[in-house]
Amino acid sequence: MSFAHKLPSYLVNRFRGWHATAYVENKSWFRHLADEGQHPRSMLIACCDSRVHVTAIFGADQGEFFIHRNIANLVPPFTPTGDHHGTSAAIEYAVTSLHVAHLIVVGHSNCGGVRGCHDMCAGTAPELEKETSFVGRWMEILRPGFDRTADIADKDKRVMAMELEAVRISLTNLMTFPFIRDAVEAERLTLHGLWHDIGEGTLEAYDVETDSFLPVA
Repeated sequence: MSFAHKLPSYLVNRFRGWHATAYVENKSWFRHLADEGQHPRSMLIACCDSRVHVTAIFGADQGEFFIHRNIANLVPPFTPTGDHHGTSAAIEYAVTSLHVAHLIVVGHSNCGGVRGCHDMCAGTAPELEKETSFVGRWMEILRPGFDRTADIADKDKRVMAMELEAVRISLTNLMTFPFIRDAVEAERLTLHGLWHDIGEGTLEAYDVETDSFLPVA
């Protein structure tokens, strides 16, 4: 049985347009990247959500950011079990091989993964509670955020609060990785947490001293 099909025509046309313009106009830069390798200053951990365009938010070009995306921009705790750990592997490579100076977790508004976690923890999404649900098992990372927002009665407000908790929990879990803790203590690496409002186009940064998210001016 064949599983490979022709690339959709709209993607073929977009590639041709990119190659004829952006690539041709910047050919020397692309060849420089190919020959010299990547030297990003920052790693971004963002959500898979197609509405979260992290490179556009920061006006980034190729080669500037090392980017990892997963459901709800979560970082698991340091758990060297020998299983497949895609997020942890990406973080290890960024910190120990690429020596990025900044590691940035980017949360966002209207996150479907976070809402799914809320519903699972509230007992209204039994499909996510099954052992066979990859999404459900992944979202268990955020369960403490559900518990910490128990006093918020309004569901939408609680889900938004959980979006912020996803960033906080990820930052906390990052510090459980020995190589991250060592780099932070040696001042070779800084951690940052952001939350992006898709509809308003705004960005808020986590302030550790006040444990709050403040607007980025």
